[in-house]
Amino acid sequence: MNQIKELPTRERILHMMKTSGPLSAKEITSELQITEMAVRRHLGTMERDGLIESKMIRQTMGRPTSVFGLTELAEGLFPRNYHTLTLDLLSELENEGGEDTIRRLFEKRRDKLKQQYQTSMEGIPFADKVKKLAQIQNENGYMTECEQNDDGDFVLKEHNCPISQIANRYNHACDCELSLFKSLLKTEIERTECLAQDGKRCIYVISNPNKEAEQQ
Repeated sequence: MNQIKELPTRERILHMMKTSGPLSAKEITSELQITEMAVRRHLGTMERDGLIESKMIRQTMGRPTSVFGLTELAEGLFPRNYHTLTLDLLSELENEGGEDTIRRLFEKRRDKLKQQYQTSMEGIPFADKVKKLAQIQNENGYMTECEQNDDGDFVLKEHNCPISQIANRYNHACDCELSLFKSLLKTEIERTECLAQDGKRCIYVISNPNKEAEQQ
């Protein structure tokens, strides 16, 4: 969070819209703790540059409110480590060897990542394992947040998918990510929202095997 606060105001606004969705000038002002005039000046410049766009939303009471959200141009500023070539190659592999070839390819990648990360997960408390996983995903460009629910379970949120176009075409990528998380944390995990399935983010609910002991 401190790293986000150290960003220039314009980048902070973009990050807020990426993680929270469309926001009103009032909401941005409250978060940034600067004047509304300064916020509107930034919004005007960003809208002129094609990074954000405004729309009116109706409220249950009062006048409609103007909110600002990211354009496709702004979305392209966030980490996306894929190329059209990758999709073309995967398509050729699928044509040559069928869907099973693609599935095995993603599974091999999952196994490689498990081998790469599992050593750092050994011998540490479960909560630290979850935090470590969030750190790994952040370093890979997933813009990850992690929090613990009142019931003791953990929620992992990924606001960005660096391989979104690949995941949109091949669900094996999402399946292998979930499988990787389960194998690293050795617990039950449910994905309740997915970017590749029209979600606003990927959300994983991670069962805490120690929650009963922690609540005593």
